[in-house]
Amino acid sequence: MLTISNITVRLGGKIILDRASASIQTKSRVGLIGRNGAGKSTLMKAIAGIQEADDGSIGIPKDMRMGYVAQESPGGPDSPFERVLAADTERARLLAEEAETDDSHRIAEIHERLNAIDAHSAPARAARILAGLGFDETDQHQPLDSFSGGWRMRVALASALFSGPELLLLDEPSNHLDLEAAIWFDSFLKTYRGTLLVISHERDLLNNVVDHILHLEGGKVTLYAGGYDAFERQRRERLDQIEAMRSKQDRQRAHLQAFVDRWRYKAHTARQAQSRLKALVRMEPIAAAVEDSSLSFEFPDPAELRPPLIVLDGAAVGYGDGPVLQGLNLRFDPDDRVAFLGRNGNGKTTLARLLSGRLAAMTGGMNASGKLRVGYFAQHQVEELEPQDTPLQHMTRLMPDAKPGAVRAQLGRFGFSGDKAELAVRHLSGGERARLALALITREAPHMLILDEPTNHLDVDAREALVQALAGYGGAVVIVSHDRHLLELTADRLVLVADGTANDFGGSLDDYRNLVLGRSGSNDNTDTSDKAAPKLSRKDERRRAAEAREKTRTLRKAVEKAENEVTRLTDQRSDIDRALFDPANHDGPETNLAMTDLMKKRARIEEALSAAEARWLEAHEALEAADAA
Repeated sequence: MLTISNITVRLGGKIILDRASASIQTKSRVGLIGRNGAGKSTLMKAIAGIQEADDGSIGIPKDMRMGYVAQESPGGPDSPFERVLAADTERARLLAEEAETDDSHRIAEIHERLNAIDAHSAPARAARILAGLGFDETDQHQPLDSFSGGWRMRVALASALFSGPELLLLDEPSNHLDLEAAIWFDSFLKTYRGTLLVISHERDLLNNVVDHILHLEGGKVTLYAGGYDAFERQRRERLDQIEAMRSKQDRQRAHLQAFVDRWRYKAHTARQAQSRLKALVRMEPIAAAVEDSSLSFEFPDPAELRPPLIVLDGAAVGYGDGPVLQGLNLRFDPDDRVAFLGRNGNGKTTLARLLSGRLAAMTGGMNASGKLRVGYFAQHQVEELEPQDTPLQHMTRLMPDAKPGAVRAQLGRFGFSGDKAELAVRHLSGGERARLALALITREAPHMLILDEPTNHLDVDAREALVQALAGYGGAVVIVSHDRHLLELTADRLVLVADGTANDFGGSLDDYRNLVLGRSGSNDNTDTSDKAAPKLSRKDERRRAAEAREKTRTLRKAVEKAENEVTRLTDQRSDIDRALFDPANHDGPETNLAMTDLMKKRARIEEALSAAEARWLEAHEALEAADAA
């Protein structure tokens, strides 16, 4: 069990964690959530032993192997494959000792231990994990220094997964993953057999992988059983209770104050009034459960344009060295809600830049409405904001001819009202800066919004606000994102960018997820047997997806059955944990006996869960072998 006892941490004189306490059962999967700046990374660093607490303690079972993946990228001349293999320090130490010793008895002992830890399958396991995270065979053997920071972060993540620690700490691991790697990663975490604590804003991960939510707010932590949806429901009920208690107290305070005001100066009632005044002073006020109004924002609606907005006719686009994509035949209408699918590096951002007018077509045609206005969001726009300037100054520069009221009205749509509009950008959180960037690109009410990874700086609540804002927006939307929750609620059309072109994908996101998992992280997102074809029709895409699913249908059913069994047993374990955590179940000999029975039942479920996870792994590896054949 991981025990957090009255932890207090101060940074720069500010209290980040204030006597925070929680107990996490062994082999639980816990999502650590909270608003940006709440102290999630600080708490995780304290658990990892990197951040020293000012007070309190953290209890971790002795000799528990811990893996911690921070938001820092490794580098060096080693290849990703070498770095991941080296993460199994026992294996590396034994192999080094074997190469140096001449003692035949010691060599026999080393071989016996290597067999016990399944060291001989390590290269295959390392390659499989790297493939799942997007590294093809060539990439796995390139120097780390040749990769960008985001890809090096994937290596750090692969190393932690490969080492198989008993306690795995992950700090926003999905930030540097594309949709395909994120799908594989979530599937892998479902079979992880140790204790997991993950900071994440990915709603799908928090619903499908974790079985508890640890909510950090106001320096305190509260543990909830279940995934994110269950947490949100429980939190809403809790906030409603707090609001009801506060309203009741307000009525009581008003009643006492009225008595004091009326009778405190009357001789025969002064004593009673004085006692009520003392009660009023001692009454601890209950804080109102106030929602953050700045989370609610809206995009301005554009004027109507007749379809189509953009038509690509055999277009090719790229950079100086040649086209990245060619044979593009796509149409975008005012009511389109489109998501671009495909691995990083396949050209999703290049296609988005073409549609936004930031790149011109090399060959072929791109026809756009003459009145079309496009709002384009990319991560670099957040990073390029002037830190010393205010939101008002940023917007005024881009709207020089607008009246001050119109400038403030645009900022107000995105939560920058009053003094917030005059706060320097350097004092804004990452999520607030992302909202400011969205406010800037939509100042002219664009007919089309193109959003390239818009959620990277947003917490869960802010992402939900973005979903609501897009739902109310009257123009076309094109999204590149690894956030499946955002895609599922926003996009109704999927375009697959792969093999140097882009075509409509005929299936759903679930179909695409199955395709990705079936290919186990291969960089090819379409059938490689027909790469010579410059373009596939939607009918051909659907046919190929159906053939791929049919090919391994039996194995997929076995994977799904085992996965459902893992989910069912995990839910049962969560129900037991909920009962174990309930203080009402800890009084009296009868309840103590019940607790003992629950612990025994939990142990049986743990055993069954391990067996189910083993079946899942076996079926998954068989599916991988079938796909590779």
